[in-house]
Amino acid sequence: MESFIVEGGRRIEGTLRVDSAKNAVLPLMAASVLTDEPVTLTAAPDIADVRSMADILSVLGAEVSRQGGDIHIVCGGLRSWELPDGLSKQIRSSIFLLGPVLSRFRRATVTFPGGCEIGLRPIDLHLTGLKCLGVEISEEGGLIHCDGRNMRAGEIHFDYPSVGATENAMMAAVLLEGETVIHNAAREPEIADLQNFINAMGGCVSGAGGQTIRIRGVKRLRGARWKPMPDRIAAGTLMAAAAITGGEIILTDAPCGDMVAVTAKMREMGCRICEEGDRLCLKAPERLKAFSVLQTQPHPGFPTDMQVQMLALLCTAEGTGVVVENVFENRFTHAGDLNRMGAHILCSGRTAVVQGMPRLYGARVTARDLRGGAALVLAGMRAEGVTQVDRAELIDRGYDHLERQLTALGANVIRRTT
Repeated sequence: MESFIVEGGRRIEGTLRVDSAKNAVLPLMAASVLTDEPVTLTAAPDIADVRSMADILSVLGAEVSRQGGDIHIVCGGLRSWELPDGLSKQIRSSIFLLGPVLSRFRRATVTFPGGCEIGLRPIDLHLTGLKCLGVEISEEGGLIHCDGRNMRAGEIHFDYPSVGATENAMMAAVLLEGETVIHNAAREPEIADLQNFINAMGGCVSGAGGQTIRIRGVKRLRGARWKPMPDRIAAGTLMAAAAITGGEIILTDAPCGDMVAVTAKMREMGCRICEEGDRLCLKAPERLKAFSVLQTQPHPGFPTDMQVQMLALLCTAEGTGVVVENVFENRFTHAGDLNRMGAHILCSGRTAVVQGMPRLYGARVTARDLRGGAALVLAGMRAEGVTQVDRAELIDRGYDHLERQLTALGANVIRRTT
């Protein structure tokens, strides 16, 4: 097991470039299955989930390699429509391969995907979308068998704007003759990035970023070279690191237009934020002010992946704040760890009430999911003494060597095998 050892009391200050988005790169890697020609994703983060997706593609028969920050994928020799059980259970995003594999082979066998334990996250919506395209689905022995021999363009209406289900439906429909229309589509910017990548490959997709997406089928897709969009959650986490330490940070290649909900809350807490193009500057007060209420919502609302980092900011803010989690039902699991560090958090169902305390204290705590683990590191940076955050491998799922990024900004965070 690996842990992060965090020495508190150090002010964050400096400039960093924002990495490409985990939640963009993974569906782009899945979309590479749709063509036999080479695909290159540039400036891709070196994170655990990307490595796991590369391993799954390799088992299916793809050639995957990394040179520096670029990932090269060739799926011309793809030979299997059965996603490997063990690898698929490591990451939730393995389900993104269902649509592309079906599109390619007209059949697919997948296991229920893994990932962080932040809620049920059922894949019913993924399967509902595929059924609207004529896919016959059966379950046996924990496996999902999909028969796409009668796949056709169709009309899909989602009861909830699921990001993954929207992306899966887009990729499943892109090579089907005719027009597919997705209603109540998710509006996250990563979906627009996937649309633009598919179109760069020769696809015909429009409407991503809105509630209705149209996919006009094409006969084939070509290879492409693509730079994924910047990571709005990684950027928000770095902003939170500066905010919780009373620091100052400049982010380059920042997706400012996609972070309005996050920057609004940080301004409410007293941070001065200046945005110019893809450059964002944040200067935090010595002690933050508590916001009144934060409610997570699908985009363009406040992102659930930034909720627990904001919870950490509240722990030492002046006043009392309320956080309501509307997306996942199990995203306050780190409240107990924060309380061990001296926070005062009361949770009831999907609501947490946080009374800001003057200080936190170092403690040994455990990451239970990706974003919660990052939040514990942030709290440790504000705490007096040393904090040990166990299960650093969960944090590695979404951050490219977070300890190096924070240390470059003046923090003292090291990785240790325990």
